[in-house]
Amino acid sequence: MDDGILDEAYRRLHRTGPEFEGWLSNHGPMAVEALARHGHDAKVHRWLDAYLRRLDELPRGLRPIDDWRAALGDPKRAGDWLAHFDRELRERPWRDILGTWWPRLLPGIAAGATHGVIRVGHAVRALRADETSPDRRTELGQALAYWAARWQPVPGASLPPAAPPVGKSGVSGENGETRVAAALAGLPRIADRSGGIRERLGRLPDVPEWGSSLAALRPARTPAEAQRGLAELVHRASLDYLRYGQAEPVMLVHAVTAPTAVLRTLPELDPGLWAPSLAAAWSATAAVTAVYASPTGVAPPAVATGTPAEVFARAARHGDEHVVKLADAVLDAHAATGDERVLAAAGYAAQLL
Repeated sequence: MDDGILDEAYRRLHRTGPEFEGWLSNHGPMAVEALARHGHDAKVHRWLDAYLRRLDELPRGLRPIDDWRAALGDPKRAGDWLAHFDRELRERPWRDILGTWWPRLLPGIAAGATHGVIRVGHAVRALRADETSPDRRTELGQALAYWAARWQPVPGASLPPAAPPVGKSGVSGENGETRVAAALAGLPRIADRSGGIRERLGRLPDVPEWGSSLAALRPARTPAEAQRGLAELVHRASLDYLRYGQAEPVMLVHAVTAPTAVLRTLPELDPGLWAPSLAAAWSATAAVTAVYASPTGVAPPAVATGTPAEVFARAARHGDEHVVKLADAVLDAHAATGDERVLAAAGYAAQLL
């Protein structure tokens, strides 16, 4: 990985806004970080040359963020949030900023179809590789600003307190994997599948089974259990893409990439935040699945895999930002579990897109 190429790419992207063509998310920072991370530095600027033509300019601020609670979820304040985090990250260490804002933003994990948290996860990984880079601090600020401006809760979701409760865990022990898989399998589907994610999420409270299904994965008791639960959630969501991806090949990518972003961020957070982070990631994956996956899955297709490096190389050649990001996520799932089946999800996305 050539750190200079990624920083150059960030500088080009930081003149652009977090959204374009209405409220489509700017995937550029996430895709270039994944390409650089996996050794495809030579493709970064060529890919970016084409992608930049689609993007809008960086929005201007209106006024300072004085009452942050009132400004959460207001896309008209996007420029104000960008200025706010740019200033904060110039004045304080990035881990302090992350630790302050993660619990504030976490309840709104649905922000920008989960792209707020996904972009933060990529930025944190980039900073972990080079903490001296001002461009990477700027990227974290822009990622946090996007999350804040589009802050949106998952209907019906509630997060456990930062101090994890004492009691029986829903993700630990011999049946932890079974419980995650069963919780995913028990998710209902909305009947009206029209409209975008905001409209679809708004229909979840009218689904009678939604509340009990969301509560099926009980809170983690310890940070270690939360980490294991997140790893298993990414693993199972990757396998589910093979069954349901044909229904909404783009949107169902986020059922995998959102919990992946949370899992990547955990090491930089206070362990007391790990249990609520699992709960939020579960709510995001559950919501995306409930509003986009078909009621019944299909048999997993025959997809060529190969080594993880070969899988990502094919995704990089394909070039679609969602294919690149899913390949990046399933490589993490494969490294954690050794399950080669997850690698097929990236190839399947490339077929569908």
